[in-house]
Amino acid sequence: MTADLTNPIFTTEAAAVAHLAAGRWPQGVSCPLCGSEKAKKMGGQTQAGMFLCPDCRGKFTVRTGTVFERSHIPLHKWLLATHQMASSKKGISAHQLHRMLGITYKSAWFMAHRIREAMAPAADGSADPMGGETKTVEVDETYIGNKPGSKLKGKNHPGNIKHTVVALVERGGPVRSFHVKEPMNRKVARKILFANVDKASDIVTDESQLYPVPAARYIQHRAVNHSAKEYTRGDIHTNTIEGVFSIFRRGMIGTYQHCGEQHLQRYLNEFDFRYSNRTKLGFNDATRAARILKGAGGKRLTYRQVG
Repeated sequence: MTADLTNPIFTTEAAAVAHLAAGRWPQGVSCPLCGSEKAKKMGGQTQAGMFLCPDCRGKFTVRTGTVFERSHIPLHKWLLATHQMASSKKGISAHQLHRMLGITYKSAWFMAHRIREAMAPAADGSADPMGGETKTVEVDETYIGNKPGSKLKGKNHPGNIKHTVVALVERGGPVRSFHVKEPMNRKVARKILFANVDKASDIVTDESQLYPVPAARYIQHRAVNHSAKEYTRGDIHTNTIEGVFSIFRRGMIGTYQHCGEQHLQRYLNEFDFRYSNRTKLGFNDATRAARILKGAGGKRLTYRQVG
């Protein structure tokens, strides 16, 4: 099921506010400043949409404490942008959002990054480990940047630098991708594996020597030898993670075209989110968008931070 773009939440501000409030406070309004459940809606035209908390005396709106806070863009446009980013497999460019929403390119670019922040996993590392008994996790790394042998404005141009990305995908489950800023080695591989994958998992990699030592701590480690043109041996393959990388590369080349290193992790979070909430796992455009709105709470991203 896809969202009905004629839905009032995409065209009417009151409907958009009510939609966000219903999803954020299903049991009743609670103050994002102190957690009190005694907040009351304020009256009058100048304070329409605002709530007053009698405990902390703070004033807030449905946007307070979310990535939408302090934005002058109408909330119904935020909801439409969120739906578009949730439903576009290879992403949607800031130029397209700028034309579609009737806002400036700068605003659309910042809006997209704030929505990516809502797509990101919790910063406290509270996500459950991937894999587990009878489950297989594929691990591989790729390098994002200019094509080998193609130089952009001299050898020191930042576009010539390759950036390391390590991804872990649970077959039939989610994916997690990481922009690795330090040199990739066994220590880094061990840190990523141990922090994200259940020790009862079956680990599958290619012939890279980064993984045999840390993967020995898992129930099983198997590998295929790509250098010898071996790509599958029974159920031993990295085809799933290669498919994830393929979607990401097509999106970055065809939709976004360029990504600065400081923004790479946010783009990875975006593609991870859509893959981990794909149709085969029981999600659709509407439920993906709802999960983004849920993830928008408790997060902030200022222009200074993203710039």
